[in-house]
Amino acid sequence: MTQPKTLRTLTQSAALAAVFAFAASAFAQEDGTIHPLEAPAEPRAIPLGTGGVEDQPAEESWFRQWGEPMVRNVSTATLTPFLPDPAKANGTAVIVAPGGGFRWLSIDNEGWKIAKALNEQGVAAFVLKYRLRPTPPTLEGLRESMNRTFAAVTPPAATPPDGAPPAEAPPRPLPPNLDNQLADAEAAYALIVARAGEWKVDRDRIGMVGFSAGAGLTMHSTLNSKSMKLAFIAPIYGGMGPVEVPKDAPPMFVAIAVDDFLFKGQFGLIESWLKAKRPVEFHLYQDGGHGFGMGYPGHPTRWWFEVFTHWLDHNGFLKAKTAE
Repeated sequence: MTQPKTLRTLTQSAALAAVFAFAASAFAQEDGTIHPLEAPAEPRAIPLGTGGVEDQPAEESWFRQWGEPMVRNVSTATLTPFLPDPAKANGTAVIVAPGGGFRWLSIDNEGWKIAKALNEQGVAAFVLKYRLRPTPPTLEGLRESMNRTFAAVTPPAATPPDGAPPAEAPPRPLPPNLDNQLADAEAAYALIVARAGEWKVDRDRIGMVGFSAGAGLTMHSTLNSKSMKLAFIAPIYGGMGPVEVPKDAPPMFVAIAVDDFLFKGQFGLIESWLKAKRPVEFHLYQDGGHGFGMGYPGHPTRWWFEVFTHWLDHNGFLKAKTAE
């Protein structure tokens, strides 16, 4: 599938942002050292049957960075249901897409924690572990891969020493092809629809929330999928460039911080929704950086999820439908 230029920009920006989040988080409780991590048990994970990853020499593996579990080299997409207490359930469901530059997934900070918080609101959540681009099999190789990525996206010094000519910036990485990830998202949506009765989900109230690269996948699914009929979307700290908005685009909630390098003073995404006369709510936080997940204590982004739940409620997604 050929991606529209504006969407390629969004997804590339989200991918680069997720990479930087590993190196630039000022609010982490430890340094960015990569530690090996034994794969946790995932007894509820459901394989989506969407195939593997071409030219993937390494097996899926886990590591810990910034105190958070991460997974990489995902070749088998899965969907993990997090179901609310039946007494709270309201029928709304959310596909949760973690970020990680399409190379790894911050699956707890931007996945499991989000799903559990949604459950407290009576919402069924489904964490999508989508297929990723290959990374080297060893942690040392992963570190070197990260360093190369940093070098490719770091601008040259503004003032070269001794009057030397400005250094040329390395070529920017090509935007990722999201065919695999879109297929995974579509399979996740289809599975939720198929098992809606079992999971007490209203098929007309399935939304998608994504973070960083996951926000890029959320937007890509919204703009390109022929089978997903999302009731609402929430791309969180994703690309902010303009897009071509479908006439039936779902209501959208967006949150990002001013000091997120993805923001860059851009409002194109919001303006696109406004011009299309589609519902949109936008929260620009004074600070909070990138990759804040549920929000860091002491920063305004700490409260984005509470605001998001108010938005869901305002749009009727937290109210259980009465039986006809």
